[in-house]
Formats: sequence, C-alpha cells, structure tokens
Amino acid sequence: MKNRYRKVIYALVIISCFLASSGCAHVTRHAVPEKLVGTAVVVGMPDLRYYTGKPVSPFMRQSLADSFKEEGKSDYLVDGIKTYPVLIIGGGVSNSAYGIGLLKGWTEEGSRPVFKIVTGYSSGSILATAIFAGKDYEDRLAVLFTSISTKDIVKDRGTFAILFGDSVNSSAPLAKKIDDIMGEDFMAKIAQEHKKGRRLYVGTTDFDAQGFVIWDMGALASRGDPDSVKMFRKIILASCSFPAMLPPVYFQVEAGGKRYDEMHVDGGVIGGVFYINQLMEGDGVRTQLYILNLCYMSPHSKQVEDNLVAMTSRLIESNGASKMIGDTYRLYAFAKEKGWDYNLAYIPEDFNPRQKEMFDREEMQRLFKRGYNDAIGGYKWHKAPPGLVAEGK
Repeated sequence: MKNRYRKVIYALVIISCFLASSGCAHVTRHAVPEKLVGTAVVVGMPDLRYYTGKPVSPFMRQSLADSFKEEGKSDYLVDGIKTYPVLIIGGGVSNSAYGIGLLKGWTEEGSRPVFKIVTGYSSGSILATAIFAGKDYEDRLAVLFTSISTKDIVKDRGTFAILFGDSVNSSAPLAKKIDDIMGEDFMAKIAQEHKKGRRLYVGTTDFDAQGFVIWDMGALASRGDPDSVKMFRKIILASCSFPAMLPPVYFQVEAGGKRYDEMHVDGGVIGGVFYINQLMEGDGVRTQLYILNLCYMSPHSKQVEDNLVAMTSRLIESNGASKMIGDTYRLYAFAKEKGWDYNLAYIPEDFNPRQKEMFDREEMQRLFKRGYNDAIGGYKWHKAPPGLVAEGK
C-alpha cells in the first residue's frame, strides 16, 4: 500500500511539473495568416526587410539605388571600371573563429578591399556586422572568438525545460555578448558606413512562414534612436538562434490592419550564404563575389555521444554544412552566368577538428590561428567549388 501511495505522489509531482512547465514555456500565438506573409511590417519600423521569393519592397529598391549615388566618384574604381567587392558570410558557430582569423590576416596582409555589400546569417551575421563597422570591432570579435567557452554563450535550462520548454538552452549569455559589442558607438559606425553607399544585410528565418527574411541593417542603424539599437540586437540574436538549441525570437508586426507576432530563428534553417540578385546589375559594372563558407567542404568523422545535446549539435553542424556547400555551387553557377568574379574560402581539408564542446576555446584558438596564417601570406581564393574546374584553368 505504501509503495502504491508513493507512486501516486510521484505521478502527481510529474504532472504538476508538466503543467507548470507548459504554462511557463508557451504563450498564446497570433501568427501572420498565410495570405499576408511577406506583407507584414515591423511595428514602428516599416522599411527594414523583405522576404526572398517575394517582390523586393520599394524601400529596398530605393536603398539600393541610393547606394550608388552616395558613394564617391573614385570609390571602387579599378582601371576605369566600377568594381564592387561583395562579401558573403555563412554560419559556422565556433568555426567562425577561422573566418575572423582569415579576415584579420587579410587586413594586415594589405590587399583586402572595402566591401560594397556585406551579408551574413547565423554566427556569420556577427562577423558581417563587425567587418562592416571596421577594424576596432573586428579586433573585439577576434578576442571574443578566441576567449569564450560554451558556458559564455549558452546556459543549460535543465531537464524539465528540455522536455516541456522551447529549447535546450537559454540564449541569455549570447544576448549579453551581442549587447556588449553592439552599443550606440557601434550603431553610429554602421550608420556612417551606410551613408557612404555601403550596404549590410542579415538573414533570419520566419519559422511560421518557412521564409528567409533579409534585413537592411544599415538602414536600421541610420534611424539613430534607442529602439533601433534594441531591434538591431534582436535581429542578430534571432539570426543566431537555431531551433531546439536556443529559443526563438518574436517580432511584433502589422498586416492587413491587425497585429501579429512572428517567430524568427537562425537564418540557416531556410537559407544559406545569400545574395540579393538585384544588387549589381547594369553595364560598366564589375562584381567580385567573396564567399566565406565557415564549414568543412568534406566530411569529418567523429564519435557522437548518445544524448540529446550531442546529437542536436551534430545535426546543426551537418545540416548547416550541407546547405552551405550547396549554396557555394549555386552561387558559382549564378556568378558564371553573370560573368562575375567568383572567390571562395573555407576551412582547409587538412585541418583536423578536435572540438570537445560546442564552443571549445582551444579549438577556436587553433581555427583563428590557421585562418590568420592562411591569409597573412596572401590567401589563394578558390575560383570554383571543390570538384569543379574554374573556366580558363
């Protein structure tokens, strides 16, 4: 009888925890109706973004047109031809250490151009904003990606949150790191570069709509109000929030005269390295695509521990690498069709990973050092993805 009573008590405790966890974790949703997807605008900030696959908004088109008027007459001029370098950065979680090492080494080597356009998603969104803002912020990012560990970026929510919540981890530590880097001085620098005719874009995924959303971050920074700083940080956090591992980020939007909430997550869920097709059109213009693919272009075998966190981490790694590899080939075909200069960088095949956790400090230091050393002596950009031979070779 006593054992039976104890089992009932345990069952009641579990049910109570389930109800409590469910009540805390879930909120009433008001997602944008399918017929209005792509028309919704952020409350108080209507001119910020567009959905791929939908018509580019008039604001975004005007912003692109203005970018060419705002640049100096001698800017981007090579042999009498306007030559626009474009940097496209993918996501890579801790592998981003290789990317910031490569970019820092490229700067010190002396041949890195000023990029007309910079795009990024996931951890690549953090790199993109720092590269756009300038050397001081690149240096801060280099310190960040060589000094952090997993506990500095995510916080374990515990067993019940895993079972009944919206993610394995809390993103509070990551949000704090983003806030520390992206303050008012940072926003002023982004706005200054935007005014020179440069453009910065970050991608997120509208999880409800299964849509890839591109945000004009320079236009946002140029608003110059406190709400803009908060929104900027929020977009970056959303772009880095892979479902299940980190909680989604909600945006209040308006569509059809009503208010809704959008659930946004990591841009890598739907998109990969991205480029806005309408950016560089017209005669007398030359485009140089620089694609920074922060993953391995060939598989690396490792033993995956038999637990939810390790398996989810491996899923993210494999899913992201597969998508980014496919996108490098897609962009190559697109560049060849347009006659653009194609340049690709990725983690070298001979670099053997020794990662022990999601953000392994020693491994990130190794990645940073390899990226830096690869660039300081003059990086030889790949003119085609692996397995393809570039035209003229």
